[in-house]
Amino acid sequence: MLGKHSGRNAFKQRMKELGIELESDDAYNKAFQRFKDLADKKHEIFDEDLQSLVSDEADATAAERWRLVSLQQESGTSKRPRANVVLADAGSEHPAASEGDGPVDATFKAIESLAASGAELLLYSVNAVTQGTESQGEVTVRLAKGGRVVNGVGADTDIVVASAKAYVNALNRLQDKMQRINPQR
Repeated sequence: MLGKHSGRNAFKQRMKELGIELESDDAYNKAFQRFKDLADKKHEIFDEDLQSLVSDEADATAAERWRLVSLQQESGTSKRPRANVVLADAGSEHPAASEGDGPVDATFKAIESLAASGAELLLYSVNAVTQGTESQGEVTVRLAKGGRVVNGVGADTDIVVASAKAYVNALNRLQDKMQRINPQR
């Protein structure tokens, strides 16, 4: 088991033991940084967490249009949930805010107000990657538009952040698929 004080060599060795080979030292450095970021949030890092870190990066599309820069949300029993998001698009950052029936709904509405994809949400699924209250949540979002269906995946210790990552990942896949289908766009 790895933790906050584990070094780069221990990380790389454990990745090899799990059969995870990355293509370059740069890829290992980026994965190690994501590992350290997660270790700051979570006391113990399990094998499933490492696999999720790598699969989360592999799921990012090469033609990524949207990138989640930041997310803040507030909710409670006496207030309507509200989300403030900042998305990057072609190097520019765009803020948006929205209210919703819950923190995830408010987050999705804020993202959609920027992306204006018109996609229909077909599936929203949450699974724990590991056990315990510090577990990462892995969210799967399925979007459909114009007969095309795509899945997006995101993971984070904060389930609302994981949800936002999954939604943005699905939007990027939808955009990428549309460009491949119609190269004239």
